[in-house]
Amino acid sequence: MRWKIWIVLMAALCLTLVFTQCAKKPATPYKVGAVFAISGRASWLGEPERNTVQMIADEINAAGGINGHPLELIIEDTVGDATKTVNAVNKLIEKDQVAAIIGPSRSGTTMAVVPIVQKAQVPLVSCAAAEAIVTPVAERTWVFKTPQKDSDAVIRIYEHMKGAGISKVALITGTTGFGDQGRKQLLKYAGEMGITIVADETYGPADTDMTPQLTKIKNTDAQALVNWSIVPGQSTVLKNMRQLGMTITAYQSHGFGNIGYVKLAGEAAEGTVFPAGRVLVAEMLPDGNAQKKILVAYKQTYEQKFNEPVSTFGGHAYDALWLVIDALKTVGPNRAKIRETIENKKGFVGTGGIFNFSPEDHNGLTKDAFEMLTVKDGKFAVAK
Repeated sequence: MRWKIWIVLMAALCLTLVFTQCAKKPATPYKVGAVFAISGRASWLGEPERNTVQMIADEINAAGGINGHPLELIIEDTVGDATKTVNAVNKLIEKDQVAAIIGPSRSGTTMAVVPIVQKAQVPLVSCAAAEAIVTPVAERTWVFKTPQKDSDAVIRIYEHMKGAGISKVALITGTTGFGDQGRKQLLKYAGEMGITIVADETYGPADTDMTPQLTKIKNTDAQALVNWSIVPGQSTVLKNMRQLGMTITAYQSHGFGNIGYVKLAGEAAEGTVFPAGRVLVAEMLPDGNAQKKILVAYKQTYEQKFNEPVSTFGGHAYDALWLVIDALKTVGPNRAKIRETIENKKGFVGTGGIFNFSPEDHNGLTKDAFEMLTVKDGKFAVAK
């Protein structure tokens, strides 16, 4: 009888050990990839994006993770280069087996990886602005983006011009993917909105003097200039305008949404007008604004943690990661279900606006997501 008791005791001990080990085994992490231009000419986009997602991941994990699963962010620096971005995305998909990817920072690098995520069937939430990233939707079923559309930015700029009595406009655009797509939208909507393009100039991402192009523009009857870029060259344009004594109003794209560009241009930035997300003027919004609570919370937390002003670019990453986190909470790390969940997300209050995605719209925002801003005394303010 003793040997039977001994067997029972040993079996109970083994079961106890098994249950103890199972209880101690950590939950499987939910892996999410992030590809940002953390270094290089577009680092003013990628750095705040990296900072933002790391801040969110730290908060999520400190609170116990996502349904008990740690959030594992795998962040890659693309340097704003298409080849490096392709390599990073392939690594995240094939080696790291991520559930979803957020980024890239730039339109051109995003376009470079669209075919990859489409083929691999991995949801991508881009932090770049070009409308071509998500259209046509039938060819971008796995791709979403959080920045407002460049076409809506163009419409808001032209509406503001019409209100100011401006009809003759000069364009100067960067030759990056963002600049090229913006130029196409500026040309597309000019005629139907009563705008005449009197000059159409471009500059490269490494150019440091746009005086020749601006001299040509100065010799036209342009009443305003639109500068469409994401690189520091957009600040150089403003300085060159001041040096040439040009007094026409300078409009920028939503790629101007980092106070660093204002500081780089100095006094030449005063009076510049541009459309942007409301995070740049969060505290100025009326208390009844649906976004104000989330905007103020994000802005204050980010600025206290990193001791630098918040930017719209970090906001794009904020929205992208929270869309993925919300999907993971609902469906877990199932790629197909994450895609479907984001595609049907309604009323998502983010920094870029209130998103309403659908199978026909993978951006989910309208032109009302923009606020027209200006530079006053070296700071961002709501434009009159």
